[in-house]
Amino acid sequence: MTKTFAVATAAALLVAGSALAQQKPAAPAAPAKPAATEDRYVGYYYPKPSSTEVYESAMQAIDGVDRAQRIQFVTVMSQGTIQSSYRVPYAVFAKGEKADKLIIVGLGPGEFGTIYRMRALLANMTTMSRMSPFFQERTVAEDATFFDLMKLLGFTSITITDGEKLTHQVTIK
Repeated sequence: MTKTFAVATAAALLVAGSALAQQKPAAPAAPAKPAATEDRYVGYYYPKPSSTEVYESAMQAIDGVDRAQRIQFVTVMSQGTIQSSYRVPYAVFAKGEKADKLIIVGLGPGEFGTIYRMRALLANMTTMSRMSPFFQERTVAEDATFFDLMKLLGFTSITITDGEKLTHQVTIK
């Protein structure tokens, strides 16, 4: 799993970096909509979160990263897991109007049956992220985490679930 994720993450980060280099100046932002208090994905993609945390990153989101680039990043990550020569035990996708909610769903019984297994996957994602040139150029790689990478790319939350009973949700600020 580690090698495939590393390749997929590196490719996804290269795509994101390439897209940033080619982008045009951003159009004026649309007026903000009131924040929804309900999580519309509860009951569809995952059960109600059984635990939550807030991660305050010292990173600033990269100017100009938009919905299309987040979707492209997650698509490349997902493609790496789908094309793996072995069964990857989770699916990764982005949701939300701005595609700023990363969702990771365990695909087999017991894969993410504890918060510790969920955190272990996130720790592995940190390790793989640190290996990418994109991450190394924009952070102090040995200090930054996968959550910091998600902040750089404009994600506001990460939800990880066993797809059955447990859901852990991280709000990124």
